[in-house]
Amino acid sequence: MAAKKEIRTIGVLTSGGDAPGMNAAIRAVVRTALGKGLKVRGIRKGFQGLMDEDIIDLSARDVSDTIQRGGTILQTARCEEMRTEEGQQKAAAICKKYGIDGLVVIGGDGSFAGALKLAELGINTIGLPGTIDLDIACTEYTIGFDTAVNTAMEAIDKIRDTSTSHERCSIVEVMGRDAGYLALWCGIANGAERILLPEEHDYNEKAIIEDIQACRKRGKKNYIIINAEGIGDSINMAKRIEEATGMETRATILGHMQRGGSPTCKDRVYASIMGAMAVDLLSEGKTNRVVGYRHGEYVDFDIKEALGMNKGIPDYQYEIARELAL
Repeated sequence: MAAKKEIRTIGVLTSGGDAPGMNAAIRAVVRTALGKGLKVRGIRKGFQGLMDEDIIDLSARDVSDTIQRGGTILQTARCEEMRTEEGQQKAAAICKKYGIDGLVVIGGDGSFAGALKLAELGINTIGLPGTIDLDIACTEYTIGFDTAVNTAMEAIDKIRDTSTSHERCSIVEVMGRDAGYLALWCGIANGAERILLPEEHDYNEKAIIEDIQACRKRGKKNYIIINAEGIGDSINMAKRIEEATGMETRATILGHMQRGGSPTCKDRVYASIMGAMAVDLLSEGKTNRVVGYRHGEYVDFDIKEALGMNKGIPDYQYEIARELAL
């Protein structure tokens, strides 16, 4: 879709759950736009901040010393109003009021749905995939996943140490909402005995219990189960397993620690390139696009097309995880 007019002022917001690397993307948007002679306005607290007109001018200095910081300097919030037609029209009117003729939205699928509506109402929009869940179908990379999976991996290594000391079974619940990518990657990276994914609905708790009993007979000192947030119930699962096996079992829910922390090199670099590309696309007269990463290249898709794509756990990767657990 072609932009309606020449871009003079770009707005940028972060929406939905925060993710390490969002600040790198914001910084790249600001500095790339300023380098092209454009004005940049930061919208605080996502679409909710847009509704509340919480909008500030951003300079190159405002984003200095931010690339290494986790979270988002613009903050974020959920916004139910943006789901309504009335709210969408209000948001578009506020963009026009502040002279924002190009908008960069950093977030997940829900954020892109809002960006699509603004594009349809005449605001030139580009979406950047910012989510630790890696659940955006059009891209192999999302801002924040690399940092989150490394944070979880390091935590699980520590849990393995104490689990070995006490000859325990440990159930570690990682985030990911309805997607199992964090769980799968941690399962492989941490050498977990079992990985429970929402994409594999039919996991067999009886088979897990039998496997724990068999491992104990072979002299195994610990047993790690990575449980995806989409399955949940880790605390009750631990109680059931302990009762059935007699093996002390503990549940650890890593929770929001996975969202925080200084972003990895990959998240800083990829987010920076995506942020710069968003400004380039707007400058080229593009709108209603999502930036993605596929087959080693940075690419862009129509937002509607991107939202219509499906993504599942690669069967081959899951089979490898199971084979290596043996």
